[in-house]
Amino acid sequence: MTDIAYGDWEPVIGLEVHAQLKTHSKLFASDPNHFGDEPNTNISFVSTGQPGSLPVLNAEAVRKAVQLGWALGSSIALFSTFYRKSYFYPDSPRNYQITQFDQPILKGGVIAVDVDGHRRHFSVDRAHLEDDAGMLKHFTQFAGVDFNRAGVPLIEIVFEPCMRSPKEASACASALRAILQYLDISDGNMEEGSLRIDANISVKRTTESELRPKVEIKNMNSFANMMLALEAEIRRQIEAYERAPHLPHAEAIEQGTYRFDLGAKRTRLMRRKERAADYRYFPDPDLPPLLLTDAYIHEVKRTLPELPRERLERYVTQYGLPMQSASVLVENKALSDYFESALQYSSHAKMLCNWVMVEWLGRLKEKGILIEKSPVASKEIAELVNRIAEGKITGKMAKLIADELFENPQKSVEAIIASNSDYQPLSDESVLETLVDGVLKDNPQSVADFKAGRSKAFAHLVGQVMKLCKGKASPELLNEIIKKKIL
Repeated sequence: MTDIAYGDWEPVIGLEVHAQLKTHSKLFASDPNHFGDEPNTNISFVSTGQPGSLPVLNAEAVRKAVQLGWALGSSIALFSTFYRKSYFYPDSPRNYQITQFDQPILKGGVIAVDVDGHRRHFSVDRAHLEDDAGMLKHFTQFAGVDFNRAGVPLIEIVFEPCMRSPKEASACASALRAILQYLDISDGNMEEGSLRIDANISVKRTTESELRPKVEIKNMNSFANMMLALEAEIRRQIEAYERAPHLPHAEAIEQGTYRFDLGAKRTRLMRRKERAADYRYFPDPDLPPLLLTDAYIHEVKRTLPELPRERLERYVTQYGLPMQSASVLVENKALSDYFESALQYSSHAKMLCNWVMVEWLGRLKEKGILIEKSPVASKEIAELVNRIAEGKITGKMAKLIADELFENPQKSVEAIIASNSDYQPLSDESVLETLVDGVLKDNPQSVADFKAGRSKAFAHLVGQVMKLCKGKASPELLNEIIKKKIL
C-alpha cells in the first residue's frame, strides 16, 4: 500500500519499541521499579554500578517476555545470552548497558492490524531484554542525573522495515501497546516514558528493490507526533534526492540519529549513526546464559489473558458491535474494561457501547478525567441504559440524569430518578391522546405529508408533542398513539 501523496516515491519504515516491564524490582537488582519517586531513592550498589556488585536476573521480567512471545507468535528461545553494550554518557552508571545481542529471547512474530479497511501484517524481527539507563534532568543553571530508572527492565521489540506510511507505523505501534497492556506486562504510558518509540526510515523509488540509506528518529512521545515526524522526514528525504539526483545516495542522505522539533515541524540531526562495532559488544561475564524449558514456556501460555484481537472479534460476533466502534473500544484497554464491567449489568450492548464511548467518556474528557478514574461505577451507566431500553426514561432524560450523576457520584441512577418528578416518564395514554389530538388538529399539513410518505413530517409531529410534555413522553408509546390516530 503506497501512499499516492508521495508520487513514485515509497517510504520504508521499521520501528524499535522500548517498553518498560511492570515488575516489582529492576532487571538485575532488588531496587523498586516505581515511577515518580524522589530522585535517586530507588538505587543500590548494583543499579549504580559500584565495583564488586553482581547482577542477578529478574525471573518476573523473563516471564513477561515469554508472554509477549506467545502473543506475537514469536519463536521463544530455550537458550539466550546477555551482552555488554558499551557507551559513555552521564545517565549510564556502569558505562555499559546489559542487553541481548545475537541470541535474544524472542525471534520473529507478527502483528495484524486493520489500516483504512485493509488488513496488514507487520513482521517482528526480534525482541530482547535489556536494562534502562537513568534520566538526565535539565534545570536553569545546571543538569542532574536521576538514577531511579537505571536498571529498570525493558523489552525492545524490533520490527522489520515493512511499513509503507506514517499511518501504518502508528497503527502498528498502537496495536503493540494494546497487546502490552492486555498482557499487563507494561502500562504503555508514553508521557512517563514507559513506552518509547524509535523509527528507522528511508525512501526509495517504487520501481527499486534495494533500500536506500536510513535515518533514525528517536523517542517520539505520542502516536500523533510520530506521524508528524515521519511525514516530515519522508518529505525531507524526497526533496534531498530530487534536489541532487546525480549525487550518490549515501551523500544525499547521510545516516544519523534525529529528533523531531514539534514547533518547527521538522527533524533535526542529533548525531551521526553509530555502528555495532562502536558499542564493543561482548558477553557479560557475570551473567550465565538464560535457559528455559518447554514445560515452562507452555505453562506461561496457559496463563495468557484475552488479547485485543480476540476481544475485538467477540465484540463484533457476540454483541454485534460495528467494527469501528469495537476497534475504538479495544484499542483503549481501560475504556474496554469499563465497558466489560458494565456488560455484567446490561444486555443492551450496542446502546451501552454508545453511552460508554460517547456520552460518558465525553463528560469525563471535559473535566480531564481518565476513564479508569471515573467517579461513577460502570454499573450505574448500565442501569441508565437499561432504563432507556425499557422505555422508563427518554434519551433526553438520560442525558440530564447522567449530568446529575457526574456531579453527585455518590447517588445512584435509581435515587436520582426517584427524587425528581421531571424524570418520571409520561405514560398515561389518556393524557397523551389529548396532547396528540391537539397537535394533529393544529398541523393538518404535516398529517397530509406523512400520509403521502414523507417521514420527516412524522418526526415533526412527535417533536410538537414532546415540546408540550417537556420531553417526558415514552417515545414508543407516543409513536404508537400518533400512528393509530393518523392511519
